[in-house]
Amino acid sequence: MARRILNLLEGLLNLVTMLIIVVVGAYAGYALWDNEQIYASVENVQADMLLYKNKAEDDMLAMFEELRGINPDVQAWLELDNTKIDYPMLYGKTNSYYLGRDVYGGFAIGGSIFIDTRCDKELRSCYSLIHGHHMTNHMMFGDLDLYKDETFFWENRTGTVLLPDRKYELRTLAVLITHAVHEIIFEPQKWADDIKEPLLYAREVSLYKDEEMIDRLLLENEEAKNGGRKPQLIVLATCSVESDAARTVLLCEMIPVEETE
Repeated sequence: MARRILNLLEGLLNLVTMLIIVVVGAYAGYALWDNEQIYASVENVQADMLLYKNKAEDDMLAMFEELRGINPDVQAWLELDNTKIDYPMLYGKTNSYYLGRDVYGGFAIGGSIFIDTRCDKELRSCYSLIHGHHMTNHMMFGDLDLYKDETFFWENRTGTVLLPDRKYELRTLAVLITHAVHEIIFEPQKWADDIKEPLLYAREVSLYKDEEMIDRLLLENEEAKNGGRKPQLIVLATCSVESDAARTVLLCEMIPVEETE
């Protein structure tokens, strides 16, 4: 009798173990499928947006008219050379609005690239903060990780920001890792007219930085107080693999195209 009970319990244990294996395997398969769907969705939306960008060629006004026909929150377009960062930038009702929405306004875990709502949505201030999720497969702001490699940082320093009426060339200034709520980076309204503190902070903590650019921008920042042109920074931020509270941040100078031609 005891032997039969033991055999029954052993069989029941084997059955439970098998069921657990099946359930775990099914969940793992679903998680993998779901993850693939998330990335496919981001890729599909980006491909759609690039069609509008490529079709417009040099007619920025026409491009933004079409994009704003899809979503009036589209404010600008960001591209960093030799990366897959090539996206429209949106301006939402709050800073959480586009964390989980794509450019069509639908739910999307990958979210969108968006301008901090404490910044001028037309990117006319001295300091513009841009947010995007950190995703693998080079999606969204995942490629900011590339700049943490010293060789890549120094060999890939250009990009573009497009607006309906303006175009800027970008020149990367510094890359750093900081805390998610560090005020010098993440309180952009403080630096709308004076970028001295962000420049000094970049000089102090950056992984890699262009010292000559920092010196020049500090000088231009002071000269602007006497009527000179105000230098502009665009600051790109995303989650960092170092810790949950860490952020990878890339600082770039925004250079009006008419001054570079």
